Parts: sequence; C-alpha cells; structure tokens
Amino acid sequence: MVGGGKDAFIGAIHRIVANMDGLIELSCGALSINPEIAVDSGRSLFLNEDRIYLNFEEMIKKESQLPAEKRIDFITIVTPNFAHFAPAMMALEHGFHVVIEKPIAFTLDEAKKLKAKVEETGLLLCLTHTYSGYPMVKQARAMVKEGVFGKVRKVWVEYPQGWLSKLSEREGNAQAAWRTDPKKSGKSGSMGDIGTHAAHLAEYITGLQITKVCADLNVLVDGRALDDDGNVLLRFNNGAPGVLMASQVAAGEENALKIRIYGEKGGLEWAQQEPNTLLVKWQDAPAQILRAGSNYGDRLSSFATKNCRTPGGHPEGYLEAFANIYRNFALTLSARIDGTEAPAENLDFPSVADGIRGMAFIDNVVASAASALKWTDYVI
Repeated sequence: MVGGGKDAFIGAIHRIVANMDGLIELSCGALSINPEIAVDSGRSLFLNEDRIYLNFEEMIKKESQLPAEKRIDFITIVTPNFAHFAPAMMALEHGFHVVIEKPIAFTLDEAKKLKAKVEETGLLLCLTHTYSGYPMVKQARAMVKEGVFGKVRKVWVEYPQGWLSKLSEREGNAQAAWRTDPKKSGKSGSMGDIGTHAAHLAEYITGLQITKVCADLNVLVDGRALDDDGNVLLRFNNGAPGVLMASQVAAGEENALKIRIYGEKGGLEWAQQEPNTLLVKWQDAPAQILRAGSNYGDRLSSFATKNCRTPGGHPEGYLEAFANIYRNFALTLSARIDGTEAPAENLDFPSVADGIRGMAFIDNVVASAASALKWTDYVI
C-alpha cells in the first residue's frame, strides 16, 4: 500500500475491505511521507520491519527484487489525487498490478499514459469506483443490458453532500484541505470528487457513454478555491438526455447518491442510502421492489447474486460494495496467476478505461462551465 497511514481516512477502508474475503494480505507499505507516521503505521499493522518503507520508490524497487514466493502481487495506491500517477506508473514498470483510488490521476494526460502502460505490459489496473460494487447496481445494469426497459430515454443522477457547507479547509479539516486545493485535488472540486462517481454510475448502469455536456459550476462558500457545487446537462451516445447534480454544500445531506433511469417501457431507481433496494417502475404494471440477497438467484442476475454476501434481509452496505471490487479483482488476478480464465462476473470491476473517462469528465465539465456555448462536445 502507498499512502493510507494512521493519519489518513481512506487507507483504513481499503484495508478492511481487501481483507474481508481472506484473499488478500497486506505485506508491505510506504504508508506516509512522514517517516515517523510511516513506521508507526506499519508497526500497528504488524508488518515486518524490513517491509515498512519510507517512500514508494524504495518499496517498489526492493519488492521487485524479492523471490516470487515472497514478492507482492499488486500495489494499492490511496494517496491524494496529485500523488497517484508516479507510484502507479512505477509499479507497472516493475511488473506489479495496480489498484488505485479514483480519480485515476491528476490530469487526463497522466491517465492516458497509464492506459498506454497497462496495454504495453498487459497488467491489471483496478479503479475503486465503489458504488459499482453494490449488488443492486449490478442488477440494474443487467436489466438495462437485457433490454427489459427498451431504449434508454432519460437519466437523472445526483450526489449531494453537506460536509463542505463551511470553510472547513481553514478550520483544521485535513480531508477538506487537500480536496479543495487545486495543487493536490486538480482542476475541479465537487465534480472531480463526487461528480465523477455520479457520471461513472450513469455510464456503468446504462452501458452508454456521455458525448456532450452543458455545465454550470459554482463556488458557494466564500474563500474556496474550487467548485463546491455544480449542475450538468448530459447527452449520451444513443441520443438520450441526462441531468447530473453534484454538491458538497447541500447542508444536512450525507452521501445521498441517487440515480433514476427511464426507458421506453419503464424505469428504475436506486439510492445509496438504501442500497439493498432497487425500485423498478413499469408503464403498464405496478412498480416492483427488488431486494438484494444471495438466496434470490431465481430472480436476480448472476452479477447481482455473486456480489451478495448474505441472504435477503441482512443488510449489506458501503464496505461490502467496496469489498466486491477487491474480491473481483483478486479472483481475476488469481485466475491469471493460475493460468485459468476468470468468469465474466469476476471481471466486473472498474478499469483504466473508466479512469480515462473519469478524467475526461472533469476536463469537459470544467471547459463547458468556462464556455459561453450551450453544449460542449466531449473530448477525450
């Protein structure tokens, strides 16, 4: 692991979910740029002293020289956005597969370079777009792909949060400080942080791609350097219109990600704060409520049930969805190591291609917001 020491938030989440299925063992780490925190964090995680590193360069070089039976198989990168590219590229250059927090890099150009390196080496890169790991998101995707709603006609997706309703970056909030700093987060705030999740969810479930945007970005808290709110009109490659809203100043909201998709015959609705429920709406029949559960194999898709861990009625949430991404990646990597072919359900995790589209979303939304034109053609 690169980053994720005891002073970080997301590193602990990654370790919990990676360990959930017993498929992955944390073997080494360069857990902080602060030497004391790096060492203390490694010891608290019971890493061997000789595998607690003070920087990722040393870790990757030394690990690549270890015998195969001891050498790590992949590297997880959980640093802030500006520090994604260098360790990811170095890991790929030294033969290690990569798991990386989103967004994949600091710029679209960096993302393209990672994609080229992945294609050159044939290594795996997994991007942790958490929400695609939920079973009922996978069920929604399967139903749209099967054509049960007909052609997709309309997409609404929203992600309101309220945690940046104050100028928290000036009040000692470390998460707020780097996420609102253009030098560490990138050219966009709310759209780069959570708008990319909403865009990925829309493309993941519909199987469509965004081709045009008309964006309005706002800084609603005085003194903030990056957008904390935004609205985007979307156009997909089948002609369907869409609406995307992302705000981190929706006071009182937690993580209220929600998506609605409508086709010719009906539609669906899914909300992250009630993740085990998928509401299915029909033009000529009463609405249905589908529920997640490993015992619902006769009514849910295999992609949904294989990512359910408990029978219906036993709630699963954010950690389990996150763990599904790690499990699918680990099973795919294990199959490759064993020389076997992974089933389609295991191959279902976000990849470098999703990373490219996420960075393109940020670039195009920022360009559109700065433009006087109503529509901006999507450029990748």
